[in-house]
Amino acid sequence: MAQEIVQTAGRKRSGAVLVGAGILLSRISGLIREIAFAHFFGNSDAADVFKAALRIPNFLQNLFGEGALSASFIPVYAGLRARGETEEACKLAGGVAVLLGLAVSVLVLVGVLSAPLLVDIITPGFEGAKRLAVIDLVRILFPGAGLLVFSAWCLGVLNSHRRFFMSYAAPVIWNASLIAALLIYGGRCREYDLALILAWSSVLGSLLQLLVQLPTTIKLVEKLVLKVDRCLQSLRLVVRNFFPVVIGRGVVQISAYVDSIIASLLPSGALASLMYAQTIYLLPVGLFGIAVSAAELPELSSAAVLGEGAKDMMRKNLAAGLRKISFFILPAIVVFIGLGQQIIGAVYQSGRFSAQDTLYVWAALAGLAPGLYAATLGRLYASGFFALHNTKIPVRCAVLRVAFAGTAGYFAAQYLPGFLGIDAKWGIAGLTGASALGAWIEYSLLRRGLSRIIGRVECEPAFLASLWQCALAALVAALAVQWIAVFLPRLMLALVVLSAYGGTYLGLALRKKIPEAQFVLSTLRPHSPRS
Repeated sequence: MAQEIVQTAGRKRSGAVLVGAGILLSRISGLIREIAFAHFFGNSDAADVFKAALRIPNFLQNLFGEGALSASFIPVYAGLRARGETEEACKLAGGVAVLLGLAVSVLVLVGVLSAPLLVDIITPGFEGAKRLAVIDLVRILFPGAGLLVFSAWCLGVLNSHRRFFMSYAAPVIWNASLIAALLIYGGRCREYDLALILAWSSVLGSLLQLLVQLPTTIKLVEKLVLKVDRCLQSLRLVVRNFFPVVIGRGVVQISAYVDSIIASLLPSGALASLMYAQTIYLLPVGLFGIAVSAAELPELSSAAVLGEGAKDMMRKNLAAGLRKISFFILPAIVVFIGLGQQIIGAVYQSGRFSAQDTLYVWAALAGLAPGLYAATLGRLYASGFFALHNTKIPVRCAVLRVAFAGTAGYFAAQYLPGFLGIDAKWGIAGLTGASALGAWIEYSLLRRGLSRIIGRVECEPAFLASLWQCALAALVAALAVQWIAVFLPRLMLALVVLSAYGGTYLGLALRKKIPEAQFVLSTLRPHSPRS
């Protein structure tokens, strides 16, 4: 069974590799952006202001962008192309672009005009000059978020045509715009002035991110007509699927905003620390969870229209994806908890970012880490529902997740530190821990719901047990190396320790003959021509 699953994964792996490569470049550039940001801002009030301002208009991109379009547009568009109905697919792409443009234009205008109200709702703990600064930045950032939605339309078309790399690497341009602003102006102006410059750089980066994808997208949609055909059945299906997905994405975004609201009520620096931790946390989510889910969605959508044998094919694709994600995510959980201080110190600790800030962000990351497995696998199960045009169950699961995480997060952040007799700022760990528990609730419900439709699909317990053994043994080896090489500079020590961890994990997995480890090894070493 394991070999059959790996063979299935091998036929689809090129898509996941391309998505992963694009996301890797994007995440690395994002990490460089955060390193520069931490150097110049640290955990200051200005850092809180910019992070909060960036999050508020991002609901446009998160609601109407990649997630919603991927779930509603790609299954229908890919299904039309799989059946050879190219002309209708082109009409569908044009109609979606027009509707998206109209909706986003209105929402950008509303966002700019209602910025004070939004700031009061999302960051109620900000007052005076801090509040006014967030309002100014939000008004600048909203148009950029609208441009990123159109960039997500390009992503939907490109992914349906299996052009994965460009769409996921495009955010590198956005990150580069902010990095350039930080390097040019970081040491030359005050923090609040620098935040204003960063906001305008964000809008410029959003425009460039769209423009780099647009030519290829238009070329792929050979007969693109920007017109809404009300009689087009496929367009009605996309719209019908779109709203439940938007509601589901909205629920998830509400969870992110609830976290921001609670963090704004904690001592200064909590909101910035939360987002620093999320940047590290989202690296494996993007590289493995999103990469595999994004690559599988067109395949699952094509399989769903095949009729007889579709469920069996979907189970094989999902099982291959689950194994692949598990192989990379389980060791990431261990390394975040056991070696998180080394990672955060190496990435952020310079300039205004102190050793105490490193410990604080590590606490937030350690709270998030247990939910990493559930969050990444949950994305893949959700892709299975979307391929079947079933959007209601993911929405219900998301609602339950948010209800639990928001309630538990508030009480854990506000009252748990007092109960334990520790500083109130450590409530950030309670907040992120509640978020992790919420992810497990959503994952469990999605897995059970999809299993009822297509049959049971999950990783074998023996496979997971082997991965845990390898990861924990690798952690012991890495801690031993850290103790021996403690004299090395911080960045070099982190590289040595993480290399020891990764090498030990891969070596033990190869010794256990885990097929996914053999695949990793085959991609790392040069390929010799077959005789």
